[in-house]
Amino acid sequence: MAHTIGFTHDVALPAIGQGTWYMGENAHQRKSEVAALQCGLDLGLTVIDTAEMYADGGAEEVVGEALKGRRDSAWLVSKVYPWNAGHSDAINACERSLARLKTDYLDLYLLHWRGGVPLEETIRAMETLQQQGKIRRWGVSNFDSDDMKSLLNERGGEACAANQVLYHLASRGIEYDLLPLCRERAMPVMAYCPLAQAGRLRHDLMTHVKLNEIARQKGVSVAQLLLAWVIREEGVMAIPKAGSIQHVKENAAALDITLTRTERETIDRAFPAPDRKLPLDIV
Repeated sequence: MAHTIGFTHDVALPAIGQGTWYMGENAHQRKSEVAALQCGLDLGLTVIDTAEMYADGGAEEVVGEALKGRRDSAWLVSKVYPWNAGHSDAINACERSLARLKTDYLDLYLLHWRGGVPLEETIRAMETLQQQGKIRRWGVSNFDSDDMKSLLNERGGEACAANQVLYHLASRGIEYDLLPLCRERAMPVMAYCPLAQAGRLRHDLMTHVKLNEIARQKGVSVAQLLLAWVIREEGVMAIPKAGSIQHVKENAAALDITLTRTERETIDRAFPAPDRKLPLDIV
């Protein structure tokens, strides 16, 4: 049975979505990027995550092209820069994103990270956008536990629908206090870079002996195993980049992978959960 995640008690979504970071930067790749996103939609990966930051809006344009004639089949997420999070600035930024995406609403609009604009002002902007029908829900990204507590103490802060943070097997810090806080509020966590960012950590994970052994025994790739690990419990959605049709097919297949207790215990021994508060990892 494919893993799903609930949003605001009225929506069940696949626990793996499609990320668009680095899309829209190379015109020669645009056709393949659009095709990958459309393939993901065909396979049931309905959540597409983007941001005004990605390629200075170029990623949103790619998504807009991919959604031509099929907007209703996607659950669309975008993000606002923290310096655009003031009331009128946020409304203008959202309208620019909507224009690039060629749609009149977002399913979820996130504050990309916390900046100098007071949270109270950003909340009021999000509420205005909801009243105008331009966004269905709002949330945050890269908020640690103290940031979340500050947000929840603001009037209207309890309406925050999600927190998107970096989370993968080699970066488990959120499990100490942030993830429990979000679960207590029934607030989904969206994990970006679930396969680890390119570089040493990704290499370490992909070549790890125990992970390769488990993946081989299950007949899956290490990447699929890592995605299955991120979504192993309720309340967490993985947002891997939809880099190619082949990657998207692998990602979609990971929705049906369930780890056994023995497999989870083996992974925990190799990559222990945190026993103390750690700084929030951000890329």
